Amino acid sequence: MQLQDGPAAAGIDAGAPVGDKQKRDREIKDAGASEGSSKKMRPPGVRSVGWALVQAARLHRARTGDRLAKLGLFAGQEQVVQALAAAGTMTMGDLAALLRVRPPTASKTVTRLAALGIVERRAESGDGRVVRVQLTEAGLAKAEAIERIQEEVEAELLDHLDKTDRRRLRKLLRKAARGLAEAAGASGQITEVDAEIEAEDEAEAIAV
Repeated sequence: MQLQDGPAAAGIDAGAPVGDKQKRDREIKDAGASEGSSKKMRPPGVRSVGWALVQAARLHRARTGDRLAKLGLFAGQEQVVQALAAAGTMTMGDLAALLRVRPPTASKTVTRLAALGIVERRAESGDGRVVRVQLTEAGLAKAEAIERIQEEVEAELLDHLDKTDRRRLRKLLRKAARGLAEAAGASGQITEVDAEIEAEDEAEAIAV
């Protein structure tokens, strides 16, 4: 059998016009270039601080949420429980300011926690318009379990950071949070807790 050479041997229709062949060659080349470029594509904003923050927060929330679900809680509710565990009792306004959320948001979360028997609300003596919130006995037990969960996830989050990086990260995130809170119309003022933490970080940095 005689071997063929030329266009037919390469799988090309020898009878096709030269222009069609060139067009097919360009299509093949473009397809290859497109495939190569798709491998280099990265998510939009991948180099932005916001993107990195969202990814870290999403993973942190997922890790925390998995553990909180075993306590019958949703991610976010633990912040209210922890705040009340530290303060003992708080007004709805103070609670919203501490968590840097709008009062209606704090009120909705408290209502859900009250339905679970974790918190209880009482009107301020002498002024029924002021409502104070505190943990129940069941809520105090939840607070202890939440603290253990937070410690576990915190250890995972900061595993690759030394003490200096941890202090710097806390400080920068607090600044960023205040900026976003101001933009959203929530409390953007530095809280007493913020001031205490920053003072502790500064003292620790000087000691080192």
